[in-house]
Amino acid sequence: MSFGTTEYKERIRKTKDRMAAQGVEVLLITDPANMNYLSGYDGWSFYVHQMLVIINDEDQPIWIGRTQDANGAKLTTWLYHENIIPYPEDYVQSNTKHPMDFVADILKQIGLETRSVGVEMENYYFTAKCYEQLKKGLPNATFKDASHLVNWVRIVKSNQEIEYMKRAALIVEKAMMDGINLINVGVRECDVAAKILHTQVTGTAEFGGDYPAIMPLLPSGEKTSTPHLTWTDERYKQGDTVILELAGCYKRYHSPLARTVNIGRPSDKIKALSDVVIEGLNSCLDMIKPGIACEEIEETWRKSIERSGIIKESRLGYAMGLNYPPDWGEHTASIRKGDKTILQPNMTFHLIPGIWLDHYGFEASESFRVTETGCETFANFPRELFIKDGILMNN
Repeated sequence: MSFGTTEYKERIRKTKDRMAAQGVEVLLITDPANMNYLSGYDGWSFYVHQMLVIINDEDQPIWIGRTQDANGAKLTTWLYHENIIPYPEDYVQSNTKHPMDFVADILKQIGLETRSVGVEMENYYFTAKCYEQLKKGLPNATFKDASHLVNWVRIVKSNQEIEYMKRAALIVEKAMMDGINLINVGVRECDVAAKILHTQVTGTAEFGGDYPAIMPLLPSGEKTSTPHLTWTDERYKQGDTVILELAGCYKRYHSPLARTVNIGRPSDKIKALSDVVIEGLNSCLDMIKPGIACEEIEETWRKSIERSGIIKESRLGYAMGLNYPPDWGEHTASIRKGDKTILQPNMTFHLIPGIWLDHYGFEASESFRVTETGCETFANFPRELFIKDGILMNN
């Protein structure tokens, strides 16, 4: 397990406190990050239906999943083996059976069919079919939307979680530098991606890396006008701007980082945009501290860049840490106007003031944790526009 039993039990306690506040007696968790957070379960099995059941008057959760994944639950969780309940193979992607039918039967067998049941409605892994089958199988239960209940428990990290994120940051530093060093005229985008992925997995000499929740994002040229493109087999050209947004990952904990490279002398507009973004990013990092609201960070950014005439419509950042594909964000606090979440020590965020205009863009980001007096970035990496002369990197 990634953590001791004591830490898992404390997480369960905090989760039950939130359940009680929301009137939830039984919590059905399908988000693999939340499953991992409360049980330790770690497997690439989230493409089929699986669940962790938290019951308000039971000490341990119940894991329910595919039969062939049950041994994985025994190997990675702190649960008693009798709390690991597999469903048969004929429930997998069947036209006549559904795993939620099995879940409903289990809940009825242990006398929970009339309880208040919380489900993660806003969740990639909980489908409309899941909800319909649960309601059909538990007609006397009262269903409540418990979306992000566990996510909000996760927002303040333990010291051990922070340590894992620091290790992830060492990995992302290496991966970012490897990517920047390889980018050049004539190099294929896919070869840069391969180098980055290799570094993300091999990690450092002291510890290896994990697969990140998001693949390396590597838009180049005019494609830098949008953030979420990966790579092609095209070759870089003189004058190309290339954005790199990637993360190190250790024991499912992430440290994202974004930087921008220009092959050859950057245009005046790219240089001006990079100056604006980096100045705004620095201004935000300088003012972050416990007790302020997320929206105050965005206000600082807005005031910092207002004389440039640039307007950023998208949010400035978000809480992040433990996760699985397709996203390393926690889906809780966002750094944007109107978000009044108050910063506390050991909250962790990805601050990414990227600007994407009609034909070009620029990104520079930092992942940080809130400290007792301010904030500290996880990575230690030059915060600038990197310039390649077509042969060697000048920075």
